[in-house]
Amino acid sequence: MANTPDERITIPLIQARKAEGRKIVCLTAYDFPTARILDEAGVDIILVGDTLGMVVLGYENTLPVTMDEMIHHARAVTRAVRRSLVVGDMPYFSFHLGADETIRNASRFLKEAGAAAVKIEGASKKRLKLVEALVEAEIPVMGHVGMTPQSIHRYGRFRVRGTAGEEARRIVEDARALERAGAFAVVIESVPGEVGAEITRALSVPTIGIGAGVGCDGQVLVLHDLIGLSTGHLPKFVRKYADVHGVIAGAVGAYAEDVRAGRFPDDATSYHLKPTAPAAGPAPTRAAAARRKGRPRTGPEAGQGRAK
Repeated sequence: MANTPDERITIPLIQARKAEGRKIVCLTAYDFPTARILDEAGVDIILVGDTLGMVVLGYENTLPVTMDEMIHHARAVTRAVRRSLVVGDMPYFSFHLGADETIRNASRFLKEAGAAAVKIEGASKKRLKLVEALVEAEIPVMGHVGMTPQSIHRYGRFRVRGTAGEEARRIVEDARALERAGAFAVVIESVPGEVGAEITRALSVPTIGIGAGVGCDGQVLVLHDLIGLSTGHLPKFVRKYADVHGVIAGAVGAYAEDVRAGRFPDDATSYHLKPTAPAAGPAPTRAAAARRKGRPRTGPEAGQGRAK
């Protein structure tokens, strides 16, 4: 079920990747220009993650992010995308007040933003019922186990989960439960590679790892971390492929120097008036026009100047 480079990525295509043994490429995006780049680069899944709160909006964690903010950014992403599968991240407290409220919020990603699916954190019994309700409402769901960032206050800090036997077994069972509830894929975050591999073997749906080892069916990173645009501490699982922060800082610094030195704008980057034609004189009289053509003057003007 291999797809052509320009073929729209769908959930069945993503699920077929697992059987084919083809790795799934997933990255986050929050705006039109970066989403367009990711789409053109062949990224399979673009996640409009609630991490936008930290890497775009400047929040300390993901908890303050609202549904309206998520929809705003998801709209920008879907306007740019031609082939990637776009998944919207359900922000904190958008799925905590019951099935009706959860379905109402999740449907906004599909109806208003044009996404194809939503991601939801956790696998408690109540959470699993919500996943079932979303799937029943024709809203595809990507699950999320391991370290769940929206639980930051419960755990105190972001840290690796499942390093001990009992917690590791519970995370594996959480992933299985999400599959049974109807999730089409499961994100596994910040767990030992052995746990990520075990979950991947246990599930028939794809797993997307972020700090979960190479054994997952696919990988996801926050784009700003990958391109070196994030500031502050980066998790161990991040690999920086560029220094966009340095590139931007260098470009801005060079621009500022040119402005202060009067080197920008220069002639090549300035507009100029168009050359003007010589000013036109008064219209010639008929006598003058006749003289230029060599014809004798006639009429009243013919005698002008002879009475002097």
